[in-house]
Amino acid sequence: MRSPAVCTVRILDPRNAFRAKRLEEPLSGLQSNSEKTVTVVGGGVAGMSAACALAEAGLRVQLVERRGYLGGRASSYRHPGVDEVIDNCQHVLFGCCTNLSGFYHRIGVAEKIQWTSEMTMIEPGGCRSLLGPSRLGPFELPAPLHALPKLLTASAFTLADKLALARAFSALLRPVPSDSAESLGSWLHRHKQTEGALNHFWRLVIASALNADIDAIALPYAAKVIRELFMNSAFAGSMGMSTVPLSELYAGAEEFLKRRGSEVLFNTNVEAAEWDEESAQWTINTRTGTLMSGLLVLALPFEATARLLPNMPPAAGAEALGAQLERHRHWPICSVHLWFDREITTLDHAVLLDRELHWMYNKSRLQPWRKGKGSYLELVVSASRSFAALERNDAIALAVSELAEFFPAVAAAKLEKAALIKEVRATFGVPPGIDAARPSAVSPWPNCFLAGDWTATGWPSTMESAARSGHLAAEAICNATGDPRSFLDADLKPTGLMRWMRAGNREQGSGNRGQGTGVREQGSGSRE
Repeated sequence: MRSPAVCTVRILDPRNAFRAKRLEEPLSGLQSNSEKTVTVVGGGVAGMSAACALAEAGLRVQLVERRGYLGGRASSYRHPGVDEVIDNCQHVLFGCCTNLSGFYHRIGVAEKIQWTSEMTMIEPGGCRSLLGPSRLGPFELPAPLHALPKLLTASAFTLADKLALARAFSALLRPVPSDSAESLGSWLHRHKQTEGALNHFWRLVIASALNADIDAIALPYAAKVIRELFMNSAFAGSMGMSTVPLSELYAGAEEFLKRRGSEVLFNTNVEAAEWDEESAQWTINTRTGTLMSGLLVLALPFEATARLLPNMPPAAGAEALGAQLERHRHWPICSVHLWFDREITTLDHAVLLDRELHWMYNKSRLQPWRKGKGSYLELVVSASRSFAALERNDAIALAVSELAEFFPAVAAAKLEKAALIKEVRATFGVPPGIDAARPSAVSPWPNCFLAGDWTATGWPSTMESAARSGHLAAEAICNATGDPRSFLDADLKPTGLMRWMRAGNREQGSGNRGQGTGVREQGSGSRE
């Protein structure tokens, strides 16, 4: 039996270790000018972004997906119970999601994203507060002051709440050590956050963005979200939502690949992979046949990667990778889809306060191609294991009851149909110390690379992290095959007064293995 090949790596840019690593020598059996085939396992955002970047670089790609559609945990399908095409959960992107934006532009679907810069918070009884950037006459207020006027006038927060939030935001202007072992919950306690600030902002907005309880969120990740969404620039915090079902959005990836001589293999479940050192080829065994390629990308969720490990070749580092995978834990997201016989609200979306429900998305308005006289609303509950444990009828009844507290029209409306979606493996948690369990794109096996939102990207469990991981894997392959390319899109530049905080940003980034540093910069006006 041949001893397993070991990949020796070196970091190309010491300022940014998240960027692709390169083998000391070209990959086994591959010449830089030869025909190269890559098998990408997993048709989620990570796999699609890697596949499309590699196809753009001239490689032949086989994108393998176990289901009949692309998108992974961000997909849509026709629900048999309601005979409607629904997203498995409402997914949004923000202006700061530069790599997800880059992926959408690459596959030609960026125009299918609807953008907004305002967020409506509603209290039970209907009292509303509007958050978002403000102007002083014809001039935009400079970051980080752009959102301050609307926050100060928001009735959802008392004066004590506003002072507490100002205290916390001021503290976050200073760098947070990347190796901090403190949780967000502990930090908020130290900075004397009020109950109103905790419930209406930190537990709702921030914990929803990271999909975890505040005591289970590492402070550096929370600080990154605050800086990116609320402080660096007005555009960075703008929110984008797809105007078409997610799987229709990602059909652009399949078309992109086919135009470049690549293909997508649906309903293809990978069971094992074997490496032949003599021919320098991977043999990928699936339930429907065998695939061959010189390069392999595993772009799977962490639990699916863990299941595949026993069916991968022996390799130095495989056991350590398994130990990293064991440290990850899931957090659920639930969505309740409701169809009423009449209009419930003219709002496109809203944050719902003080109840189990967290977000309302008016799909009838966000996706105007849907025909019907009534309203289709999607209600989202983040990071709630108690709601996820409810039976279907109980969950729907609770959602309708709470929705009526925010929108009086619900009381007189007829509920025509409803669906409950429980995405129990929606995201992975980012507790203190989780970075040690996030591997780079380079795997323990020769000619094999890793992608997935759970890998080392510097971002929490988001579609942006998934897209970054795909771009990092594509960079690693191109570098290793002697054709160095850059696919990773830079973070947005801070604007206004935040430009003077860049030294602090760099200090925070360099301490966190290159988070947001060492890449070409992108102007704040670039849209997704």
